[in-house]
Amino acid sequence: MSGTSLDGLDIAYCKFLKEDIWSFEIVYSKTVCYDEFYREQLRNAHLLSDLALEELSLDFGKFMAQELRGFIKEHSIDQLDAIGSHGHTVFHQPENKITLQIGAPKPIYDLIEKPIVYDFRSQDVDLGGQGAPLVPIVDKLLFPDYDACLNLGGFSNISFDKNGNRIAFDICPVNIVLNLLSGKMGFDYDDKGSIAERGQLDVNLLDKLNSLSYYDKSFPKSLAWEWVVENIVPIIENSGLPIENQMRTFVEHVAMQISSVVKATNLKSVLLSGGGVYNDFLLKRLNYLVPGLWVRADQVLIESKEAMAFAFLALLRLKVEVNVLSSVTGCVKDHSSGRIYSEEL
Repeated sequence: MSGTSLDGLDIAYCKFLKEDIWSFEIVYSKTVCYDEFYREQLRNAHLLSDLALEELSLDFGKFMAQELRGFIKEHSIDQLDAIGSHGHTVFHQPENKITLQIGAPKPIYDLIEKPIVYDFRSQDVDLGGQGAPLVPIVDKLLFPDYDACLNLGGFSNISFDKNGNRIAFDICPVNIVLNLLSGKMGFDYDDKGSIAERGQLDVNLLDKLNSLSYYDKSFPKSLAWEWVVENIVPIIENSGLPIENQMRTFVEHVAMQISSVVKATNLKSVLLSGGGVYNDFLLKRLNYLVPGLWVRADQVLIESKEAMAFAFLALLRLKVEVNVLSSVTGCVKDHSSGRIYSEEL
């Protein structure tokens, strides 16, 4: 899994067991941090020509293959059924029937010779859905003890049951913006939210961010990097504020949007995962706005939940079981999504 926050490639070796209910174990996991070359290549991939994008997809597939082979060798893994490979999202415009994740599967198959389940989103978009979020069925089947699961990654997305149906949607950007602002100060990320915490809140900027039309839309709905570039980045850059104040205000924006959703759904327990959980200042603001609700996942789950999720989605696809919910994406029916590379040889 390569997330929109561009922190690196997440790899997880997982085991799944179904008795009365599903259970899982993340046996080994790792994040391979991107160097500045890959970070820039992936961040600007949406600007490439078709040919250059195809070349990058192949190159990124080779990179993933090498890292996977090294991971398998490092942990002496000898039981491996399949690989679920999400790749990296370059385009996600479901309203235009477009979604693209790069990372060609052939180099992975050539090195490891196991079925590769990939391209999880296209079928849903073709069926009229948002192609996102895909993790909610994982939340439903693997984390039934919580009212909701909230991921704080490049974007914040939430998943919960409502009237017997699983509901999920992207709430707002998080690390995809905070990491971009941190980069302007020479840091990959804002460690524990310390930069944002020392900044000053700007009410004018906060009002402009909170007034974006996306937040008034009903679900299903999802966000992508292109939306951030068109909507968030200009508002922040035009504010003329010091970066610390931009970050402080954006953290407040995130906390307000998340707390608004949680209050409206009357949730009692929310499992937190994703890299944003390490932002102590963001969690402090969430706890201030909605106290006593948040359950922080353990470190392995924080860092590896999405990679584990795509392993599980791949398993469901190989079993030809539903792995995408129409109540979540808005498509015409529940379905089993993902292409299987070994069938295409």
